[in-house]
Amino acid sequence: MAPTCVPPKRPTCPQCQRPASACLCALARPARHQAQVLILMHPLEVGHAKGTGRLLHLCLPHSRVLVGEAFEPQSLAQALAEPWGNTERAAPRRALLLYPPVPPGGPLPVAPAPLPAGWLAEPARLRLVVLDATWRKSRKMLWANPALQGLPRLALQDTPASRYAIRKAHAPHQLSTLEATQLALQQLEPGNAGLAALGEAMDAFVAGQRAFWPAAMLDASNNTP
Repeated sequence: MAPTCVPPKRPTCPQCQRPASACLCALARPARHQAQVLILMHPLEVGHAKGTGRLLHLCLPHSRVLVGEAFEPQSLAQALAEPWGNTERAAPRRALLLYPPVPPGGPLPVAPAPLPAGWLAEPARLRLVVLDATWRKSRKMLWANPALQGLPRLALQDTPASRYAIRKAHAPHQLSTLEATQLALQQLEPGNAGLAALGEAMDAFVAGQRAFWPAAMLDASNNTP
């Protein structure tokens, strides 16, 4: 029997966990922010070349990534509520889910808790929970995790059209994870000019993907002598 040839694995960046040829690290722009950000990444987004969740994590020093769809309840409860360091024990974070009050497709079994008065006045005590997934997969994540369903919600206001044309959106207001999180943090921290770094990172990411846009490739072929 002839030996089976196993192709060598491509080198992977240990920081962004992407293939070395598609490393995101040079695109990251560190942003100043008070609210922590917990990124719950759907497994299908982990290796997705068009996903922005990993780049978002690289830009936000006060962020963490948890990969999964149906999380183990205790692990999820710890990620939502427990301090990320000893210095936080005197002022625990308040978990707030970035999601519409009524998700696409209708209400979920567990109604979200009302947003307590005064929470938004203290962004340094908030832990913004972001679902890094398509709309369909994000709803599936909510169905699978009642603890997420019950969190108070933060809905985006005055949402602009997404700049990320390479990934299909079903409505103009549907944004990439990075874009949506930047807008959410700007709502929570309206005077924080440091959040502009997220927009710069998004611009750099889009510029790097521009060659893959069908329109861009068509223009390039039409302009070829």
